[in-house]
Amino acid sequence: MSDLFHSRFDRHSTAGEVIDGVDLVGKRAVVTGAGSGIGVETARALAVAGAEVTLAVRRLQAGEQVAADLREATGSQAIHARHLDIADPASVAAFTNRWQGPLHILVNNAGIMMLPELERGTAGHEQQFATNYLGHFALTLGLRHALAAADGARVVNVSSSGHLFSPVVFDDLDFRFRPYDPLAAYGQSKTAEILMAVEADRRWAGAGIRANALHPGAIATNLQRHTGGLKTPEPHRKTVEQGAATSVFLAASPLAEGLGGRYFEDVNESPRVSQRPAEFGVPGVAPYALDPANAERLWTATAGLLD
Repeated sequence: MSDLFHSRFDRHSTAGEVIDGVDLVGKRAVVTGAGSGIGVETARALAVAGAEVTLAVRRLQAGEQVAADLREATGSQAIHARHLDIADPASVAAFTNRWQGPLHILVNNAGIMMLPELERGTAGHEQQFATNYLGHFALTLGLRHALAAADGARVVNVSSSGHLFSPVVFDDLDFRFRPYDPLAAYGQSKTAEILMAVEADRRWAGAGIRANALHPGAIATNLQRHTGGLKTPEPHRKTVEQGAATSVFLAASPLAEGLGGRYFEDVNESPRVSQRPAEFGVPGVAPYALDPANAERLWTATAGLLD
C-alpha cells in the first residue's frame, strides 16, 4: 500500500466541519441504521450538503419521525425513511429490488455489539456476523448496479477498533465448534466489514465504485446496550458529531477522492500494527483485516453463503 493518507482533520473534528463547503446537490445517499446515533448525524451532514438521503431503518415509524425532524432542522425536503432490517435477507432483497436510479453514497452504518448469548439469524448465522457483515454484503451487492450508474460512487463500512479482537475464523464463522464469546464474535464481524471494503474496492474500482472502512471512535449510543453503557475513559470519548466525522469524510469529501480499500479513524488512515495496542485510543489496524487474500477468500465464501 502507498503512504498513509493524512487529512487536516483529527479526532476532534465534527461531521459538519469535514463537509463544510462540499456540494452534494444531485447526489443520492443511503445510510443504514440511521434511526439513532451517528447514523442520524451522518444523514444530517449529507443532507445539509445537498444530498437526497434515504434513512434505511428497521423501525420505520421511528425512522419517519427522525426524517421529519431532520427535514425541519436542515430545511431539506429530500430526506425520507425506508424500511430495512439488515439482518433479514428478505428485507434486504426487498430494499434493493425497490431501489431505482443511481446511488452515489452507501454508508453501511447499522450494527449490533457484543450480544451476551449466542443468537442466530434467520439463515442460521451468528447474529453479529449476520447483522454487521452479511446483511451489508448482500445490500451492497444488490445495489452494485445503482452504484455503478452513479459514475463515481462511494461505499463506506462503519467497522470498529473491535476488529483487533478477532480475525475472521474461516473454519468456524458461526461458532458451531468454538465456545461463543461476545467480543470475539463482534471482532470477527468488524474484521469482515473491513475485508469487504478491501475486496469491493479491488473488484469495482474500475466501475467507479470506491470502498473504505473506518472506526468512528467511542461514542455513547444505544450500541452499548449489551455492555452496560460506554466503558471508554472520558478523555477518549467522542460526541456524536465527532463520531460521524470519518464516515462523512469518506462518503463525501473531495479530499477522499480516489481512495479505496483502506481503514480510517479520526479522519485519517490508520497504521498497521503487529499486535493489539495496550493503550486505549492508540490508532491501528490489524494486517489480517487488510490482507487481499483474506478479502478475496471471504468474498467468495460469503457469496456461497448467500446463494
